[in-house]
Amino acid sequence: MPLSPRERVRTALAHERPDRAPIILGTSNTTSIKMRAYRALKARLGHEGPDRWLYDWPELGTAIPDEAMLLRLGSDARGVWDAFPAHIRERNAKRPPHSPFLDDWGGGSIETGPDEWYPGIHPLAEATTIEEIEKYPWPDPDDPSRVAGVRAESKYLHEETDFAVIGTPWLLFPFERAHAMQGLDNFLVNMMTDPEFAEALLGRIAKICMGIMDRFLDEAGPYLDIVKFGDDLGTQSGLMISPELYRSMLKPLHAAMIERIRAKTKAKIFFHTDGDVFDLIPDFIEIGIDILNPIQTSAGKMSNLEELKKRYGDRMCFCGGIDTQRILPTGSPAEVAAEVSRVASILGGDGGWMLAPVHTIMNEVPPDNILAMLAAAGIEGLPSLT
Repeated sequence: MPLSPRERVRTALAHERPDRAPIILGTSNTTSIKMRAYRALKARLGHEGPDRWLYDWPELGTAIPDEAMLLRLGSDARGVWDAFPAHIRERNAKRPPHSPFLDDWGGGSIETGPDEWYPGIHPLAEATTIEEIEKYPWPDPDDPSRVAGVRAESKYLHEETDFAVIGTPWLLFPFERAHAMQGLDNFLVNMMTDPEFAEALLGRIAKICMGIMDRFLDEAGPYLDIVKFGDDLGTQSGLMISPELYRSMLKPLHAAMIERIRAKTKAKIFFHTDGDVFDLIPDFIEIGIDILNPIQTSAGKMSNLEELKKRYGDRMCFCGGIDTQRILPTGSPAEVAAEVSRVASILGGDGGWMLAPVHTIMNEVPPDNILAMLAAAGIEGLPSLT
């Protein structure tokens, strides 16, 4: 007998084999689809649903698939999001076309081409002193407009549907936020040459992130199955920083965030980090991360799925693994199906795996390859690809 979507997710998270791998699609910026690819997919399916942007943020470029589309694609989870504070939304709605987008932290994105934006505004790029950190106009984590509607939406999804509910408050990532504030090169240099400054900046950011998470979980905590946060720590071939630097500067902040989350919800902890982070997985397990995403199979040691599963598959669940660098954008539908089968046989043989693309499905991915991925996962009623 088929499991319900929520049962399917919970079975996989219990390291038991469900009737099919749970599909996590459309729940966050790390598991969704860019708007151009989404529009192409809608056209392929003859679907006329509305265009909605994740976090009501067109410059991010990520779509929220509507409910009819999520049902057709077989997604087993639904996302709950916070929002930019109301004054930020109002300000950006009134700004001139093509002008920079600024968020509530003072950072932002600049337009680099049609529907293409790059996070190129770093308000603390020149900062060198702790006094500058203390004087900066930091965002208010307690602004109630951030979480307006979060309780009602999460309660509805938990009580009135049978989908797993994933809470995804926006970018509660202290390391990523620090280099968004300073620029990546500047902050990496500061971590090595001025650790006192770097730790002060990370600590100030982490405090705000925890406040935002607190307010979000005050609203959604009782209704969530999974809650997401993370930090991008890997590159194509290894870590962005040494394991020792991670353990001294970032691991304590991640551990503190997890402790705060566990005080407010029974939801599983979903941690997103791109790239080759194989060498940090024991640290992730130690601090209580339940689910690792996106399993970038094109990056260094993360390509060795057999070793990943053998070493850590009994203590951690995996979400992702379907390559978005080569297979999804340039492979044939048959190659996509073969890759899904390969990843499923290794990571999902005894549960502990949820199918998702490696990060967001990008604009270059053709719709038939998205459909091939889902058909190979067992979703029926999709158009024939032959």
